[in-house]
Amino acid sequence: MEGRRDRKKRQTRERIQAAALELFTSHGYRSTTIAAIAGHADVATRTVTLHFPTKEDLLFADDPFAPKPLAARLDTRSGTAIDAVGAWMRDTIRALDEHDAEQGREPGEIWSLRTKRATLIAEDEDLRGRARASYYELERLIAAAVGKDAGLPPDALAPRLTAYILVGGLRELYMTHEAHHGDTTTEELLPLVDRVLAFARAGLAELV
Repeated sequence: MEGRRDRKKRQTRERIQAAALELFTSHGYRSTTIAAIAGHADVATRTVTLHFPTKEDLLFADDPFAPKPLAARLDTRSGTAIDAVGAWMRDTIRALDEHDAEQGREPGEIWSLRTKRATLIAEDEDLRGRARASYYELERLIAAAVGKDAGLPPDALAPRLTAYILVGGLRELYMTHEAHHGDTTTEELLPLVDRVLAFARAGLAELV
């Protein structure tokens, strides 16, 4: 169980990240200073840099859609790689929603925040580059698992395209027209996950 010290540390990190996202959205990523973020979060500037050594880290640190949990899910899967990726997506989405509720936020608020984050990343060339590097590791893990299922090397076309579709679908999930049709909720996002999985399965079936 999370101890008091770890809980306070996590809460401080989350408060700093929330303050940063709010300022990035209202004033622009490049125009926002660490000192301004510290003031908005009501912490010392050094506290911000201790938790987040670079300004980019404020957007990329602690991302739940990370390679390590995906690798663990793929290593212990009993079904196909695509099934395992789908289960990982759904479980991570539900966990984010549950954490949001624990923090007393309104339903769907986490997806509004992640949409703002994705928009900031898409609008900045350096941020897009860092994001692409993080996507690559996810794609590499998925391609290796899909290739193993299909008896193909991970750098074959079918595994690589399947991985690209799955990671791309995850990346765009809450940026799509479907997700923005009304207030986005977890229950509205989960069917979109199923559509991404179906698209990936159909594409893989055409290539193997």
